[in-house]
Amino acid sequence: MEGAVSEKQASSSYTYWVREVREDAAPLPVPRKLTQEDLRSQPSHSSALGSVWNKAGTWEETNLNKWASDRIKELLSTVGSLVFSGGKAEITEISKCSGDAFLVTVRNKKRVGYTYELTLKFKGEWIIREEKKMIKGHVDIPEFSFGELDDLQIEVRLGEEKDLLHQEKLQISQDMRQFLQLVREKLLQFEEELKDR
Repeated sequence: MEGAVSEKQASSSYTYWVREVREDAAPLPVPRKLTQEDLRSQPSHSSALGSVWNKAGTWEETNLNKWASDRIKELLSTVGSLVFSGGKAEITEISKCSGDAFLVTVRNKKRVGYTYELTLKFKGEWIIREEKKMIKGHVDIPEFSFGELDDLQIEVRLGEEKDLLHQEKLQISQDMRQFLQLVREKLLQFEEELKDR
C-alpha cells in the first residue's frame, strides 16, 4: 500500500509540497529595489479614514464616550435660565450623563452615533398663592440617540414640596417643559460637532 501512495505522489503534477526545484517549475522571484518613480506611481492612501493600520478602510470603531460626556455637560451648562408667567428657573447641575458615543469607519465611510440618558437638577422661584416659593427638582431626559432629537421627551420630578397643590405641581412641571427646546438645540449642536470629528 505504501508503494502505491509513493507511486501516485511521484506521478502527480501538483508540486506545492516539493522543496526541490524542477525544470518545469516557475522561476523564483528576484527582489528588486524600488525607485523613486515606482514610489510616485503608487496610489496614495492619505484619503483613507481611520487608523494607519486600516488603510483599506474596513471596520474600525472608536470610542468617544469621554469626549461626548464632557461636551454634553459643557453645552447643557450654558442653557441658562427661563422666565415664566409665574416665576423663573435655571438648570444648576447635570447630575447624570451616561451613555455611549462612537465613530465607526466602514468601507472607508465615517458613521457616528450615540445613546445617552440625562438628569438635570433645577431650582427656581414661583409665585404660588401670592407667595414666592423656592422649588428644586430634577429634569429627566430618558434614552435618546443620534437622529432622534425630534422625539426628545422630558420628565419633571419636583423635590419634596409637601404644601403644593396638585394643580400647582402641574403648572411648575408645564413651565419646566419649556426647557425642552433649549436642551434640544444644545444636543443638535452636539450632533453636528460629533459628525465633524
